[in-house]
Amino acid sequence: MKVVVAIDSLKNSLTSVEAGRAIEAGIRKAYGGYPVQVIVKPLADGGEGTVEALVDGLGGQLRYAGVQGPLGEAVSCAYGCLPDMETAVIEMAGAAGLGLVPSAQRNPLHTTTYGVGQVMAQAIETGIRHFIIGLGGSSTSDCGVGMLQALGYIFRDAQGQPVGTGGQEVGRIASVDDSRVLPALKDCTFDVACDVTNPLFGNWGAAYIFGPQKGASPQDVNVLDDASRSFAAVTQMYTGHDFSQTAGAGAAGGMGFAFLAYLHGRLRSGIQIVLDSIRLADAVKDADYVITGEGRLDAQTAMGKAPIGVAKLAKQYGAKVIALAGCTTADAVECNRQGIDAFFSIVDKAMPLEEAMNKETALRNMTNTAQQVFNLIRAVG
Repeated sequence: MKVVVAIDSLKNSLTSVEAGRAIEAGIRKAYGGYPVQVIVKPLADGGEGTVEALVDGLGGQLRYAGVQGPLGEAVSCAYGCLPDMETAVIEMAGAAGLGLVPSAQRNPLHTTTYGVGQVMAQAIETGIRHFIIGLGGSSTSDCGVGMLQALGYIFRDAQGQPVGTGGQEVGRIASVDDSRVLPALKDCTFDVACDVTNPLFGNWGAAYIFGPQKGASPQDVNVLDDASRSFAAVTQMYTGHDFSQTAGAGAAGGMGFAFLAYLHGRLRSGIQIVLDSIRLADAVKDADYVITGEGRLDAQTAMGKAPIGVAKLAKQYGAKVIALAGCTTADAVECNRQGIDAFFSIVDKAMPLEEAMNKETALRNMTNTAQQVFNLIRAVG
């Protein structure tokens, strides 16, 4: 029998790999000395935790880049280098995330993605040529201009002077100067984890939909939206193409647009990028069972989160899919209609949330639940 385990992290409790190894331990307890093949794969959805999951699960290296934060402060951004030594995994929130900005100072007129470009530039210097970029958690609405500036692009105003950083500067851009762009950038490829479909500007654009949660006032939103429209026009003159209404262009305050228009990036589902990176299809094509899950299994899970991505792939090869979670809700039954054959909560008795999330407790509960699930499979098989 072959079992593939690909479970998302249980936030603030277990990493993806820790949860996977605990499940493997339970399976081996159920089968004792009988032969059973268990393969544990890391899992993430392209958002928070993706760097950690892929580095830990694939045996990569965690690196740190000293860069400029969203308000110009010094920050240390962790990023992953995968075993091929040519692929980096970067979460933009590590250099320009909302969590890096004190609540009282949140305003996308002033925040910048410059540090994200600095991380990329440092990675390029070490030989990296392929990037997996997660766009979640942005504090910015600068259309990715800061990132591009750090990579060598110079954006000039109507008087030919370089503009500064931050969302408020974007509307001043009148021309693009690429004479100082990093030469190696032309050899780089970018897979961008983007699970929103918003265009760059307009009622459903970056400023109107995401600006307020980043600290933008209604007046700020209007300024940012106008700036995005202006920058899109300048970019179209520069590239000859209009990417402003492409699905995902408005992601991360318009960073999706920057990847499309300036870096030839591919905006893709985060879970699909991860599944390709861990080569899950190769593992599950002859598997009997696939085990997945996350911290909380509910109706939102069924709307395309990581466990559903795993389930849909497993079903292509005829595997049975079981999900384990820290907790499940009544509406989690929708997951059954999305490819998960059965799901279980690992909490075996009433306990405070703090206790349930304790690492030692969660590991024990995960192992025990997996053992009982496979005791049943063995008994009826």
